[in-house]
Amino acid sequence: MRVKKQYLFIDFEFTMPERNVRMKDFFAEIIEVGIVAVVDDQVTEQFSSYVTPLKFPRLSERCKSFLHITQQQVDRGMSIYELIKKLAEFNKDNVDTTIVTWGNMDMKVLRQNCLMAGAPFPFTGAELDLSMEYKRFFGDQNQTGLWKAVQEYGKEGTGKHHRALDDALTTYNIFRLVEKDKRYLEKPQPTTIGDRIDFSKLLNEFA
Repeated sequence: MRVKKQYLFIDFEFTMPERNVRMKDFFAEIIEVGIVAVVDDQVTEQFSSYVTPLKFPRLSERCKSFLHITQQQVDRGMSIYELIKKLAEFNKDNVDTTIVTWGNMDMKVLRQNCLMAGAPFPFTGAELDLSMEYKRFFGDQNQTGLWKAVQEYGKEGTGKHHRALDDALTTYNIFRLVEKDKRYLEKPQPTTIGDRIDFSKLLNEFA
C-alpha cells in the first residue's frame, strides 16, 4: 500500500502576561489554533478555533490588545483536552506526517500545555521549523518574521497577521514557494542550442 505524504501547517496564538508584571508560575497557554492539512499536495482540511486557557483563564490587557482576541471568544473556545484530541486525529495509518510551523515556539508551548494538563503529546510525525529552513535556504543571518518572509517573495500574507488560521495559511504558501525554488535549483533546465548560440551574430557572419 502506498504511503501518503501529509503536511500539517500549524499556528497557535498564546496568552501573555502584562508588561512589567510578575505572575507566579505563569506559562504561555494556547488560545487560538489554525491548521491547514495537505495530503499529496492537496489541501484536505482547514481548522480554526479559540481555546480556553486552563491555568490562567483571564487574558491580560496586553494579550487582548496585541492579538485582538476577546475574553468572550476564549471563554467559548474548546478546551485544551479537546484540542489535543483534535490534533491526534491527524495521525493516520499509512500516512507520513510532517508538522510545519514558523519558529519553534508552537511545538514548545504545545508540549508544555500537554504536560501541565497531564495529557499525552498528540503528534507522532516529524517536525519542521520553516523559519530555519528559510534562513538556511537564503543564507540570512537572522530569523525572518513570517509576514516579512512572504513579502520578501513579493507576496502578501493571507488575511490578518496573528490570526492563527491566516498565519497557518501564510506558512503553507511560503512552504510552497521555498519548495518550488529548491526544485528549480536542484534541477536546472538543460540549455538549448538556442541558449548556447547567438543566432543574430551567426547570421551576420553569413550576411
